[in-house]
Amino acid sequence: MRNKIQDINSLQTIVQTLKQGGKTLVFTNGCFDLIHVGHIRYLYRARSFGDILIVAVNSDSSVRQLKGENRPIINERERAELLSALEMVDYVFIFDELTCSNVIKEIKPDVYVKGGDYTLETLPEWPVVKELGSRVELVKEVKGKSTTEIINKIKSHT
Repeated sequence: MRNKIQDINSLQTIVQTLKQGGKTLVFTNGCFDLIHVGHIRYLYRARSFGDILIVAVNSDSSVRQLKGENRPIINERERAELLSALEMVDYVFIFDELTCSNVIKEIKPDVYVKGGDYTLETLPEWPVVKELGSRVELVKEVKGKSTTEIINKIKSHT
């Protein structure tokens, strides 16, 4: 079994080989703290846009900056391991920035996927994706299925 969890340098080599083989590379990113059915449906949809799905997971420090001091619930290594166990995910790596613009420049995916709560105008990575000539797919999220909503539900029951 291949190791799906890679560092960015190893992944760049893998990506070059896949592109030379004519594969369509799909890329997405997120915190993926407390994986739930909304994540699963999102990742299946993301995978449908190409041959290979690469998922970038926010590091613990970037999750804290984005979500607050009480997050993440699950540490970065375990979140990466959980994602790598999913059949629709081909590669996973951890990144430490607040946006994926620099990673997108390095990987140059054919398709960049984000949740439907974004528009092209509000997507921080849009200028880089546009410059590369890649495509953006915005996937509608499952209503009522977010990590924050799950955490709030748990808190209300304690």
